[in-house]
Amino acid sequence: MPLRDSPHDLLGTRRCPLALGVLMGLAGDAEVQLRGQFFNFSRKQIGLSRCSSEVRLTRESTAPALEDFACGATMRKAITFSAVSLTVAVAVVSGCTSARSQTCPGNLDALGTSRVLALDPHEYPTIGAMDHGMPLPLSDKEVVLTFDDGPVPRYSNQILDILAAQCVKATFFLVGEMARAHPSTVRRIFTEGHTIGTHSEDHPLRFGKLPPLLVEWEIDKGVLDVAAALGDPREVAPFFRVPGLARSDVIESELAARVLINFGSDTVADDWHHRISPKKLIALAMQRLQARGKGILLLHDIHPATVAALPDLLKELNERGFHIVHVVPASANHF
Repeated sequence: MPLRDSPHDLLGTRRCPLALGVLMGLAGDAEVQLRGQFFNFSRKQIGLSRCSSEVRLTRESTAPALEDFACGATMRKAITFSAVSLTVAVAVVSGCTSARSQTCPGNLDALGTSRVLALDPHEYPTIGAMDHGMPLPLSDKEVVLTFDDGPVPRYSNQILDILAAQCVKATFFLVGEMARAHPSTVRRIFTEGHTIGTHSEDHPLRFGKLPPLLVEWEIDKGVLDVAAALGDPREVAPFFRVPGLARSDVIESELAARVLINFGSDTVADDWHHRISPKKLIALAMQRLQARGKGILLLHDIHPATVAALPDLLKELNERGFHIVHVVPASANHF
């Protein structure tokens, strides 16, 4: 069943023998065997009558065996994400569960990354003050850096260079169509140790007004395209940032059904304004972070002003005693 690019191709009820709720077809058919039992999966629900500690692919050798998969009586749709280049994969996302510090070779004065914070979607279904979510368990002057809307190689690569020079780790919320267009930049983001979440397929305006089927398509197609760019769906974090930080019951329901964190923000620096200067961007970011004392900062890796401001922003964070926290998914068992 070929991969479909139109949301209207998903309106009908289809069943395909793909593991764990893949909502769009891959190149070729696949079967998944759980302890001798074969299962078909629908778009709406994945009902498993049995569980096993081993998931084994039965079609050729297009992906390795996946072990230590925790499953319950019912698995929700899109628990796992599949890429076009893979037959099937389970969203086993590795993460650090303990804090760690990071030194920065060749730059003793670097801001660095002070610790890693692992997030379980069941404990933090919605986070960020701007989204009326739960606060992250941050200490005073701890900041989580996030970048939206990329990748755009012209700017994203410069941002990656700046972060690397300061040994700072961030979370990038990628747009599906952008990831599909620039897979090498997506892979660089991951290879350099940053977390990759998703930000819809094509960042529609008025996301909160979309009908349910289009919300589903935007979420699922975006995840598929980012996973395809990475080549391994396990490298996609179960973090989703809603375009425009929009809110609706439909959005919340669809993200909950997929066990995705609705990853909001605590503050912004208005870097999407075309006429904002780097100096103003830094001033807004610092004023708002200092007022809150800690939190998630939302930036964009698609604007020249952000690139121009980032070195001095990191320098000012360092000088004012702020620390960077890198968020990652909790262990595979959180699903």
